[in-house]
Amino acid sequence: MGLYAIGDLHFSTENPKPMNIFGGNWDNHEKKIVDNWSETVKDDDTVLVLGDTSWAMNLNEAKSDLDIIESLPGKKIFIKGNHDYWWSSLSKINAVYESDDMNFIQNGYFTYEDYAICGSRGWLCPNEVKFDSNDMKIYRREVLRLEMSIQSAIQNGCNNIIVITHYPPTNDQLEESEFTKLYEKYNVKKVIYGHLHGKESFEMGLKGIRNGIEYILASSDYLDFKLIKVLD
Repeated sequence: MGLYAIGDLHFSTENPKPMNIFGGNWDNHEKKIVDNWSETVKDDDTVLVLGDTSWAMNLNEAKSDLDIIESLPGKKIFIKGNHDYWWSSLSKINAVYESDDMNFIQNGYFTYEDYAICGSRGWLCPNEVKFDSNDMKIYRREVLRLEMSIQSAIQNGCNNIIVITHYPPTNDQLEESEFTKLYEKYNVKKVIYGHLHGKESFEMGLKGIRNGIEYILASSDYLDFKLIKVLD
């Protein structure tokens, strides 16, 4: 068994949206991801999908993208990204994908061996460029949602916590945030996130060990569209 991660798949089967406006490395990025996933992941592995999965605007449009992911090896655990407009109702998603291989986190958690996989979308952090009062409301709400996810795991006896979010855990200056405080409060082992694209943005993501927590950037272009293994 192995635990893998990748974010920002940005699939768009129903209404194709070319991603190479962000650079030539995005040419045929869907095929790159699918090929690497198929070659790397086994049926008893688990893959963390870190948001911005599909450009679709509703679940009907997203289904062709999600069906591709469902067909790939391994158990999948999803969180919502800022572009996942199709993710409006967890009950509707679960009604379509009843398989144990397709799992969607919203305030709860899932398990991998003796780890609890907790998460939420996250949000921009204070002192980020263009951060305003509306961002502060969403930021505080996402902190609460993430704490609910972590607490639900701990209440059920899961104390080895891995957190997945779409947004980075800090602002672009890598300053402490309510998210990083939360991770330290609950002794989180690893934090895995995406969202950042392009070499300049990659430098604005917290990576490595800080205060005993490992931070892992796993946006697809940062990984050259290959899944990263985060646990055996």
